[in-house]
Amino acid sequence: MGKIKQLVDNMDPDEAAVEIAVIMKNLFPLLSEEARLKFVAGLAGDSAGDKLTSMVHL
Repeated sequence: MGKIKQLVDNMDPDEAAVEIAVIMKNLFPLLSEEARLKFVAGLAGDSAGDKLTSMVHL
């Protein structure tokens, strides 16, 4: 993960977000449902992850 962080740290934040979105669009279909949930929960924070998981299982 160190190499990815270094690349992102050297980019404009808006540009980095766009590039990450493109990469994730290709990666998401390859992930398990659990891995996708963990990723989204990680973006939202720990407490939001619990809420997200409970909403998905409704």
